Amino acid sequence: MSTDALTDPFSVSAPVPPPGPTGDRYEDDPAFAFHRGGKLEVSSSVPLRGRDDLSLAYTPGVARICTAISESPELVHDYTWKSRTVAVVTDGTAVLGLGDIGPAAALPVMEGKALLFKKFGGVDAVPICLDCTDVEELVETVVRLAPAFGGINLEDISAPRCFEVERRLRDRLDIPVFHDDQHGTAIVVLAALTNALELTRRKPADTSVVISGAGAAGVAVAQILLAAGVEDIVVTDRRGALHPDRADLNPAKRALALTTNPAGLTGGLGDVLAGADVFIGLSGGEVGEALVARMAPDAIVLALANPTPEVHPDVAARHAAVVATGRSDYPNQINNVLAFPGVFRGALDVRAAQISEGMKLAAARALAGLVGADLAPDRVIPSPFDERVVPAVAAAVAQAARREGLARR
Repeated sequence: MSTDALTDPFSVSAPVPPPGPTGDRYEDDPAFAFHRGGKLEVSSSVPLRGRDDLSLAYTPGVARICTAISESPELVHDYTWKSRTVAVVTDGTAVLGLGDIGPAAALPVMEGKALLFKKFGGVDAVPICLDCTDVEELVETVVRLAPAFGGINLEDISAPRCFEVERRLRDRLDIPVFHDDQHGTAIVVLAALTNALELTRRKPADTSVVISGAGAAGVAVAQILLAAGVEDIVVTDRRGALHPDRADLNPAKRALALTTNPAGLTGGLGDVLAGADVFIGLSGGEVGEALVARMAPDAIVLALANPTPEVHPDVAARHAAVVATGRSDYPNQINNVLAFPGVFRGALDVRAAQISEGMKLAAARALAGLVGADLAPDRVIPSPFDERVVPAVAAAVAQAARREGLARR
């Protein structure tokens, strides 16, 4: 995951330790013991007890399946793993806040993502770490791999290339393509914010939001909030607020500048945060207590950098009515695992051609609705271990796909 997203399910409650020991001393580190040999294996879903099973699993029986699929391509979903399997694809350029560590070093994270897909969503996932960073090469490689999968989960590809990779894959493939660093984060943020607004008696159209970070997550969060009816959004990067008059914006930031910041605010984060109702941190760095104190009464603070939030939750709580982080040791953890297993489960169940904005909004509404009567300042989002999460999100996504004509069954 990029340093912009910072809401990965691999949340930690303490700073990331320095590189581990060398040689035999790896055995002294429980993390190395846990990962030895990898975290995944391939297992058979059918018996192979003798000659008869062998003749069905492989030649000659498999030829009948191949012929049927050749004549009716949609049968591939019924007679292979395609309908329940996604590819988790990365180039290793923006991993877990570690940055550009390359495809081999990214493999443990992709294995972990696949583990979460299976554990939480019952979705099989295959880690694919590509030794290329060129947009064209990434797109062409994934297109050629796609026939074996029911969906593509893009992961830890640095911005702004990730936007172009996702857009081009969506244009060329007829299976769901989902960049979790963007859209998984956005879904969970919207769900938490929906409940936080209810608690503080605000309406989306009357709420002012400041987003720190204009990378993958920042762009997607701004877009989903706009789609949900939030009109007053200011996005900042290292050089200050995005606005159309800035000459240093890449295409993704320029497009965002044209749809946000309706008052045309300029200046840095401190300038635009004064009086704001909501702060969403997706960039790291530090936001001082004095800046939080200048926000509107009953403010909402989502400080999502991991492992160190932009503002410590105890400090934010002195001035804000609702505080959320990406950490597991504080209330209101904004965790992508609340989104991606259910989103893909729902999309695969109806053989959706893509994951639309409407499907993402439906996922966020379903997540928010699970809190129900338990809604409180320290309970605006369900736990990742709430067994209702994946079924609710999957059902909402599937229904939205049918409603939009994207379902093929």
